[in-house]
Amino acid sequence: MKKQDMNRDWIATAETLSSALPYFQRFAGAIVVIKLGGHAMGSDEAMDTFARDIVLMRQVGVNPVIVHGGGPMINAMLEKLQIKSEFVNGKRVTDAATMEVVEMVLSGVVNKRIVQAINRQGGRAVGLSGKDANLITCDQADPDLGFVGAPAEMDPMVLHGLFEKNMIPVIAPIGGGRNGETFNINGDTAAGAIAKALTADRLLLLTDVAGVKNAEGDVVTELKAVDVEEMTASGVIAGGMIPKTETALDAVRNGVRACTIVDGRVQNAVLLELYTDHGAGSMIRA
Repeated sequence: MKKQDMNRDWIATAETLSSALPYFQRFAGAIVVIKLGGHAMGSDEAMDTFARDIVLMRQVGVNPVIVHGGGPMINAMLEKLQIKSEFVNGKRVTDAATMEVVEMVLSGVVNKRIVQAINRQGGRAVGLSGKDANLITCDQADPDLGFVGAPAEMDPMVLHGLFEKNMIPVIAPIGGGRNGETFNINGDTAAGAIAKALTADRLLLLTDVAGVKNAEGDVVTELKAVDVEEMTASGVIAGGMIPKTETALDAVRNGVRACTIVDGRVQNAVLLELYTDHGAGSMIRA
């Protein structure tokens, strides 16, 4: 006969699960769009942790949608193939040769790596790009930048079909043009467009910073749209944080209930954001 020894860690785990019940109930059936990038894609260990979190979300009734980036992988492949890039105002020009590499890396290598990671944890992930089933139709964002697209029309029907089958969409930010072109889309922009089209409950933008900081350098855990506008106008929000907050504002003003800029370096950041009071970043509401 084996004696039962109540380990404190076991008890703490049970208490954590019990305290999460209201959040499980709150998000049951909700659609959560997650932009994956940065640290969470940096190692197999980080990817496995992220994938396990996504499978848990699906297990408790959430419909997660993953939209991923892959800039470092694209840069490495361009260098390997000796394809030189031109830049206009600091932005890469995506010519036809570069676009082929972008699609190969994002829709192929990166997308399938994420799909495999989720499936390995017991989920049922399906890899797509914005070209599939006309999910994202693009217009050219800037003629000087070549095949860089701005989402113009969305058709999320294929995603709803996957939700009904308890599958997890993993989407590469590649869109189709009106005349058969292929466009590269900024990952945050693509995630925001998909969240709007789905009227998602949450949009989570994983990044490698702690969140939006105020003038004193402290992370602000919750902001209204007007707060973001004031902080941007005064220069408190600057640099790379501006496009993320712009994506967040556009989303929450178009049907998404809230957008959080999440510190993806934090262990189990997505679960912390959805299922605890603490969170893991800065939430923006309309």
